[in-house]
Amino acid sequence: MIQLMYLTVLLPLLGFLFNGLFGSKIKNEKVIGIIGSSTIGISFLITVGAFFQTLALPVEQRQTIINLFSWLNVGGLNIHIAYQIDQLSLVMALVVTGVGFIIHVYSIGYMHGDKGFWRFFAYLNLFIFAMMNLILSDNFVLLFLGWEGVGLCSYLLIGFWYDRKFEKSTTSDAAKKAFIVNRIGDFGFLLGMFLIYLTFGSLNFGDVFSRAASVNIPTSTFNLIALFLFIGATGKSAQIPLYVWLPDAMAGPTPVSALIHAATMVTAGVYMVARCSIIFASAPEIMTVVAIIGVLTAFFAATIGLVQNDIKKVLAYSTISQLGYMFLAMGVGAFSAGIFHVMTHAFFKALLFLGAGSVIHAMHDEQNIQNYGGLKKYMPKTFLTFLVAALAISGIPPFSGFFSKDDILWFSYANGNFVYWLIGAITALLTAFYMFRLVYLTFYGKERFGHDKHPHESPSVMTIPLIVLGILSAIGGFIGIPAIFSGEGGNKFENWLEPIFSNAQAKLVIYGTHSHFEEIILMLVTVVGAIASIFYARYLYLQKTELPLQFSKKFKGIYTALWNKYFVDEIYDAAVVNPIKLGSEKILWNIADNKIIDGLVNGTASAIGFMSSKIRKVQTGVAQIYAVVMILGIAAALFWLILSL
Repeated sequence: MIQLMYLTVLLPLLGFLFNGLFGSKIKNEKVIGIIGSSTIGISFLITVGAFFQTLALPVEQRQTIINLFSWLNVGGLNIHIAYQIDQLSLVMALVVTGVGFIIHVYSIGYMHGDKGFWRFFAYLNLFIFAMMNLILSDNFVLLFLGWEGVGLCSYLLIGFWYDRKFEKSTTSDAAKKAFIVNRIGDFGFLLGMFLIYLTFGSLNFGDVFSRAASVNIPTSTFNLIALFLFIGATGKSAQIPLYVWLPDAMAGPTPVSALIHAATMVTAGVYMVARCSIIFASAPEIMTVVAIIGVLTAFFAATIGLVQNDIKKVLAYSTISQLGYMFLAMGVGAFSAGIFHVMTHAFFKALLFLGAGSVIHAMHDEQNIQNYGGLKKYMPKTFLTFLVAALAISGIPPFSGFFSKDDILWFSYANGNFVYWLIGAITALLTAFYMFRLVYLTFYGKERFGHDKHPHESPSVMTIPLIVLGILSAIGGFIGIPAIFSGEGGNKFENWLEPIFSNAQAKLVIYGTHSHFEEIILMLVTVVGAIASIFYARYLYLQKTELPLQFSKKFKGIYTALWNKYFVDEIYDAAVVNPIKLGSEKILWNIADNKIIDGLVNGTASAIGFMSSKIRKVQTGVAQIYAVVMILGIAAALFWLILSL
């Protein structure tokens, strides 16, 4: 099966081509949905087979390179279309194809009746093709191809409903915002690639990482490379200061939010940092920057999520916050813990978005949670699965999010410092609060929707994917049980990825030793705090429902800042967007374009026109004058010849 892993890239591409070329001619939605979903389902089965085959191999033989053909051979640069199958790429491939397949099936029901049904599945397949290129590539150039591919698909899918309004603008504006912000990060990524080639003379992972581990290279060079790569990651994975595109990306259909902006694309930056772990481990100053940006993003986004009323916006800021946790893990050298959270987050966040889609579907596109209430009795399957996901993201044991989040917080304390742990723990409490605020306002309490709404449970094609993700969210964390509870075998997930990060771990500085007692105490603190936050949310939104309004008035300044997302978009508009627009209009258009370029072109045309109007007067139409001119010309020519002898 390992040698067939290239099919996990090829099959989604074939699905894209089929639905893209022939989908508009196929009238049966089921045919389109089955073709689009089956290409991903077969890719998942191949990946599962490759996983078990790799698991049976000795540790030193668990990396396989599948070299298809030579792509670029210019000077010393030799790039192949080649895929690297190892422990890290297999974990990511299982997540992308597994969760991707579930979301494809869900989309058959969610997008039923949409005029762009075939186009939607074509775009989804194209996205999986790009993402699989990204995570399986064995060189930076192929990775960058997939990196840009998922950016393109994000643009296409966010603006899928291009004829609809989104808040104060349109879905097309949201798509453009995502595309442009990501280009900023991608420029940094490109600079990192250029510097990698200048430093190591190659862009192949094997060559670069082996030389990074063995060749004596100045720390300043590693710092620059890691910084540029991290700038790319902040754009793709929505970290401060390039996070602003992700909340607006909720303009797309809800399955898009689940697939691209929760489970796969936004984790590309985390994967890239993990893949380049040896480079980051050799750049300790940038590791600190990664940890600080990660923990600040986690806290910052969680505070905004406290007051949002759009069900998808709450989940969007939650995604940004959870991505912050992943980068915190990367920054303190807990690479395995970060990838573990990538996996568990894919389960429960995809479930949350699909559950939100089920609610939106039942409420006829209403997304304001203040207009919900009491949906528990109408949508029992959606409610139970959503509750499981909420418990998982809140870090309540034994759900999956508890294990991965605790892993990150513990390593933040053990390998980083107490401040990292403290901010991360406070963020965990905020997460539990705003998630159960969402649960209580949506599924509990009195009904706050009008008589024109008739909520109902979604069809089986939508609820079965919810149940599958609910099971994964409930038990998925047991694969990474902490070493203190798993006996001599240790953390199985960490053991699986250990060979990938061994060189990086050898370069890291570990600050002292810590006891299991400390780990258990810190674990209990966060769990008790999360449970307390859940009960406090229940108290505010089910029992003392007048208190939230009173708090918003009493702390009006804080509430206004949170409600307006700290005015970051307004600041960007004032400092960046509007000056560029003004400069483009006043200088580039009015002066450079209209007056200089157009003036030069139009002036040339006017000059020729003026000269032509004068010369035109010679053409009088009188034959006698033409004869005189000819005679005079002949005489002048003869006169000139005589003088020249």
